[in-house]
Amino acid sequence: MSNAQAPAPTSRREQILKEAARLFAERGFHGVGVDEIGAAVGISGPGLYRHFAGKDAMLAELLVGISERLLAGGRMRVAEGGEDPEAVLHALIDGHIDFALDDRPLITVHDRELDRLREADRKRVRQLQRQYVELWVEVVRRVHPGPSESQARAAVHAVFGLLNSTPHLGRPGALPGRTEMAELLHRLALGAFGAVAGAPAAGGPVAGGPVAAGA
Repeated sequence: MSNAQAPAPTSRREQILKEAARLFAERGFHGVGVDEIGAAVGISGPGLYRHFAGKDAMLAELLVGISERLLAGGRMRVAEGGEDPEAVLHALIDGHIDFALDDRPLITVHDRELDRLREADRKRVRQLQRQYVELWVEVVRRVHPGPSESQARAAVHAVFGLLNSTPHLGRPGALPGRTEMAELLHRLALGAFGAVAGAPAAGGPVAGGPVAAGA
């Protein structure tokens, strides 16, 4: 008999959040009603209040929650990578690519709706994001010790912008398959970090010497 465990079933709360993210991304926070979110998961709108106080609470849990998960995942990959910074960087990139490909609605919701959070929740998101950036900066500087800290930080922000562009890449059918897209994004991220370090680009030398990322 196999020892493999079946994936944990998705909770009703998780289902609600997933559909809320999709609807908020498609129509905006104010364009979606509680009844519509309830209908998407097969319960009445008022039934949602057994799980969330309202739409504001859903939005806060979506944006604070994904920031917490990204940071926790990043710390786990750093710990598992041990003393091999290149392996850690590859793992960080792969982890963020999984998010960028599998949670596209959350990227859109974050970009559009972050300012709608209560001040305390918004500050929490920003705090978590800063910690996540600094985790990457430390790893990038171990792999590429040449650039300054500010250059490495600018490169990390630029790579996040690249990876988080997935909601804007056109219709799903117009893109490569998921595996191909993940591999492409990974190469692009590595190329960006190599560029800020002045490493030769794939297929040719760097023109004009080291490239410094702008602030």
